Amino acid sequence: LRFFRAHLSAVHAARHHGANVRGYFAWSLLDNFEWAFGYTKRFGIVRVDYATQQRTIKSSGRFFAKVIADRGFEAPPAEEQFAGETF
Repeated sequence: LRFFRAHLSAVHAARHHGANVRGYFAWSLLDNFEWAFGYTKRFGIVRVDYATQQRTIKSSGRFFAKVIADRGFEAPPAEEQFAGETF
């Protein structure tokens, strides 16, 4: 969840500085097999129970859906925002 908040804040800052950003996509909808990590790392916004194949929306998925529905969100605290150099 912090990942999405921080990255969406960075996208907003980039747009503010003139970047031509047309959209933002989650890296992966579902947890899946990763060549480097097998099934140990979970990147999706929907959790997959590999034994039963049951899908459960994670808090990050619910957050992402709310951001889309609300067409934005309140910026996270400074310590959660991108601390790198601006453009």
